Amino acid sequence: MTEPAVTLTDYALAIESAVFVFALVRPEVRDRTVRFWFVVFFASIALASAFGGTVHGFFPDASSPGRAIFWPETLLSILVTSLAAWNISAILELDGPGATLVRRLAIAQLVVFSLIVLFVSSKFYVAVAAYLPSTLILLFALTATYRRRPEPAIGWGVAGLALTLVAAAVQQLRIGFHPVYFNHNALYHVIQGGALGMIFVAARTISRAWPPFRRSHAKT
Repeated sequence: MTEPAVTLTDYALAIESAVFVFALVRPEVRDRTVRFWFVVFFASIALASAFGGTVHGFFPDASSPGRAIFWPETLLSILVTSLAAWNISAILELDGPGATLVRRLAIAQLVVFSLIVLFVSSKFYVAVAAYLPSTLILLFALTATYRRRPEPAIGWGVAGLALTLVAAAVQQLRIGFHPVYFNHNALYHVIQGGALGMIFVAARTISRAWPPFRRSHAKT
């Protein structure tokens, strides 16, 4: 196994996200639509982490057949995460034509960036270009939700999304404890694991709450 710290922390993220998926689908919920998209959100992260860990651990060579299979799958999974984030944001903050427009644009983004990954470039920045805007929008949506109903669980979600941005900065700035044994990617995974736990707290509360946290419901 090459890059064991990166591989194992990636797999840990995959297991953590899978547990969150299981925890969300089991109980009865009030807002099934938002629960569905949170399930997609965590499931796609689980897949991206599993595929990414496999690449880092077993297919480091850029020309290897395994990397040619698993790396594009990693990026495509991240694109699905972006799709989920856009939909959650639209559900919480918009209604009617506005929400429909955002959903359609999110699907269009998924299609366009998927084609880029498959036929043009499978560089990581392609996934970042799709994921970063949706993360910022979801951060805005959860912040607005917290301002309407300042419940602690939603505050945890806001903090978690902010922490994902910190994790991304750590990765891009290549900040790590050791260049071989615990590099910037491994540290990114550890920080991201904590962030996802915070987001899960908000996801569970939003899915179960009555009245819903949606802005459209607050207006009525």
